[in-house]
Amino acid sequence: MVALWQRLSAGLSLLSRPLHTGTPARDVLLFEHERSRFFAILGLFCAGQSIFWASLALAALSPPPAPSRGRDAGASDRDWVNLRSALWRYGLAAGCSAMGTLVLGAGLVFSLRSVRSVMLRAGGQQVTLTTHAPFGLGACLTVPLNQVSCMAHRGEVPAMLPLKVKGRRFYFLLDKAGHFPNVQLFDSTVGAYRSL
Repeated sequence: MVALWQRLSAGLSLLSRPLHTGTPARDVLLFEHERSRFFAILGLFCAGQSIFWASLALAALSPPPAPSRGRDAGASDRDWVNLRSALWRYGLAAGCSAMGTLVLGAGLVFSLRSVRSVMLRAGGQQVTLTTHAPFGLGACLTVPLNQVSCMAHRGEVPAMLPLKVKGRRFYFLLDKAGHFPNVQLFDSTVGAYRSL
């Protein structure tokens, strides 16, 4: 009976030991926020906007219609030529192209940097970030843990938690509306600040 009690208490002490003191023997989910539908709609919106602005740019580049001869040859023809000059058309086309590119680029960058899940790999040395990617398809990035730095504590930011990965230009964004299944392990691993 005493041997059974000792075995049981040893097993319970292993279960009650905090996970963040040692290296995890299996993959541990640290963050999850599923918004595939939103990012699919965002991708369709950005694609539609880029098509719209590209068609406006093409329409601006098309030659103006020839004015009818029935008009007075005075000031109205001069105004017509001024409005439809080549410089004005090329400027409008460049502006429309820039706007379409900006909307498409912003949507792509936002979807590539919005994190769907954070997984600490077995052994505790690597982290896998899964982003939503364009149209909510998902993209994975596995990096060493020492190359990940959280730029603010979870309690300091109201909406998005910025995560810096060494060698990447933009921050990865963790929405605080997501689920943190293991808060202590997140704070001691991915949520810690490191100078990169």
